Amino acid sequence: MAATGGFGAEIDEKKREFVNRPRPFAPQRLSRIAHSAMLCLLASTVSPSLWAQAQLDHGDWNGPLLLQSTPALQEKIAPAQAEKSPIYLSGEQMEGQQDSELRVTGNARLRRADTRIQADTLRYDPTSSQAQADGNVTIDSAADQYWGSQLRLNVDTYEGYFNDVRYRFGENQAFGQAQRVDFIDRDRYVVHEGDYTTCQRVDSDPNWRPAWQIRAKELTIDRVADVGVARNGALEFMGVPILPVPYLSFPLSDKRKSGFLPPTVGLDSVSGLQYEQPYYWNIAPNRDATITTTVLARRGVDLGGKFRYLEQNFSGELSGRYMPSDSLRDKDRWSAALRHRQVWESPVGNINWDANLNRVSDHNYWRDFPRSSYGLAERLLPSELNGSWQQDDWRVRLRTLKWQTLQDIDSVILPPYDMLPQLNVRYEPWSLDSGFDFSVEMDTTRFQADKDFTNVLTDGTRSYALAKLSRPMVAPQGFLTPSVQLHASYYNFDSSALTAGRKSYSRVLPTFSIDSGLVFERDTQLLGRNLQQTLEPRAFYTYTPYKNQSMLPMYDTAELDFTFASIYSPNAFVGQDRIADNNLLTLGLTSRLIAADDGAELVKASVAQRLRFKDQRVTAPGVDPLEERWSDILLGGAVNWTPRWATNGVIQYNHDQRRTVRYTMTGYYKPGDYKVLSAGYRMKRDASKHVEFGWQWPISELWQSTASAKSDGRWYGVGRVNYSMRDKKLVDTVVGVEYSACCWTGRVVLERLQNSWNSSNTRVLFQLELTGLSRINIGSNPLNSLRNNVPYYQEITPAAAEPSSRFGHYE
Repeated sequence: MAATGGFGAEIDEKKREFVNRPRPFAPQRLSRIAHSAMLCLLASTVSPSLWAQAQLDHGDWNGPLLLQSTPALQEKIAPAQAEKSPIYLSGEQMEGQQDSELRVTGNARLRRADTRIQADTLRYDPTSSQAQADGNVTIDSAADQYWGSQLRLNVDTYEGYFNDVRYRFGENQAFGQAQRVDFIDRDRYVVHEGDYTTCQRVDSDPNWRPAWQIRAKELTIDRVADVGVARNGALEFMGVPILPVPYLSFPLSDKRKSGFLPPTVGLDSVSGLQYEQPYYWNIAPNRDATITTTVLARRGVDLGGKFRYLEQNFSGELSGRYMPSDSLRDKDRWSAALRHRQVWESPVGNINWDANLNRVSDHNYWRDFPRSSYGLAERLLPSELNGSWQQDDWRVRLRTLKWQTLQDIDSVILPPYDMLPQLNVRYEPWSLDSGFDFSVEMDTTRFQADKDFTNVLTDGTRSYALAKLSRPMVAPQGFLTPSVQLHASYYNFDSSALTAGRKSYSRVLPTFSIDSGLVFERDTQLLGRNLQQTLEPRAFYTYTPYKNQSMLPMYDTAELDFTFASIYSPNAFVGQDRIADNNLLTLGLTSRLIAADDGAELVKASVAQRLRFKDQRVTAPGVDPLEERWSDILLGGAVNWTPRWATNGVIQYNHDQRRTVRYTMTGYYKPGDYKVLSAGYRMKRDASKHVEFGWQWPISELWQSTASAKSDGRWYGVGRVNYSMRDKKLVDTVVGVEYSACCWTGRVVLERLQNSWNSSNTRVLFQLELTGLSRINIGSNPLNSLRNNVPYYQEITPAAAEPSSRFGHYE
């Protein structure tokens, strides 16, 4: 029904504006939703058979009726249902006739479905469904509330206006005030000379004002699209306009929407002043894109984009950047990355395949774009295609891998071999009789070297088969696991890499190992606490005969680091190009203190050493063989002093030289949320020595009492400092402060990170996070820097207000 009275023409004009605007759903979709809501209401009053027949008639029946329970009552009533609901009037005095205007005074109320109007005086005309309310007017519409002085509203169409209004939205607890609100319908309205904020009002403070708000001459609120639009206004922070808003579209919830994102302004030592403007395009519920334009004062314009997609059987991301005529290098710069995952259905089972493609324009990209996404700031960039099939005990994988190596004249990298392609087949039955474990793996790979290093690298094809058989015997008092494996491989080289002009080589090597351990336990007490102490000796023996492998290239093989994991390994190498000649015994001992009440491990101490019965002969190129009978001693320990304190460390000690070769010591103190202190000391003799400190702590607690800090402690210090004692300089430094308030968080971070041996990049990062609106960044996103660099960092984010319910408004 059209609105009546002097305001009708204006409301009709506003309604025509809304009708002509693009809608997020087609009208057919909206009518279908309304119809489905009516059917859901009907289902509560008819028998299951009638409900099924109704669905069949409607064409939506796909199977048996499934009822879903919900802990909440229906929050919002469908418009079609609301229009059929009766109207209730009440007040201290009522006058009028049944088919004419009714006048209610004194605590006058009108209620219909999920809407309630209350005022000093209320008039209602049942013939036109027009309501007029004056004096202390309140509207409760679903979970939203409005307060004002004068209301004119058609209760059927929800068209009208409201003067001198304050409002609060129930879903996100946002509120504001305005000179006037024009209601277009139940979900859309226009606010004149108004404001909007998610800061929670403090009614007891007469001088309270929001920390931030959007103030505009016109605010358009569309609850269907979940979008607000501000025109001719400004974003204010602490009462100061910080961002002019000739036009600003913002979300009313956490749902995605298209539009410009807040810009980023930055300053660093490589690119100078930077301005970055992203645009977000919400293409569909399962597809979106971000298009970013960046202006760098010293270098030019950089264009970037990211496209994401999610379908039933595949998903992925595609991103790229392009900078024409970069002044820093006097050339075009670009990067591209693709992540794709897909499942193909076949008669023999699903085939999974994925793509991980990465490419950049030149060797200096990692240095000049140190914060590129997808690891494109690394010097080794893989491009990989994988396909796999798995059925019962069988698994087949087909893979291609090609590397792009970004070289530095001061630190040249020997490029890894490309795999073009690799075929791997593995058979591993879930269970065998008598408790045996068995697996067999077959692989053939074509290795191709970087064309700039063909003089030192050899192309070829390697095929191997690896069979393993073991019999684990495990009991509460210990374990015993004998194991045997057979490795057979065949190499076919493109050139005469071997002596006497040979291009092929084969080898067969068996390996035998036996792993054993005992567990002794006893109850004890320490500092009045009941504990369980364990003593766990372990012995590991392995034997592999010697076979000369020095002529073989290291296609995908590297030497294992000396750790507690590798000291109990049958092979000193990872990969298939070196099988170590081992005849050695590893002896180790571990002891633990375990809390008897909750099973928490409080203390762990380990020691291990390896005894070699024969000199080592198989090594990596350029590495001297080990001749010592006894290896270095590994000492490790971890102490969880309390739930707040923890330390751990590992020491590698050379008994013959009476000195420590390497050690790592770390620890942290974490008494609560947003409170952590960490420290670390790492040393490798004749190579490096680093000390590191990290922290996140309420600054106010440094000079205030605990009670005061709980209420006022909203400043936080955060950072990490890594210092090289060998080079006498700071390697990486991230230092910042954070401030957390009721509806906003601010961060300022100074970051200096090494990007090569003799160069670094320094920048200042600033972020203002407005709860329920957006994050405004200056100098890129400091939150990412804190997450990546500060140990145990916890993100400080004000908690969003809980949504309110319309049922809380009833009296």
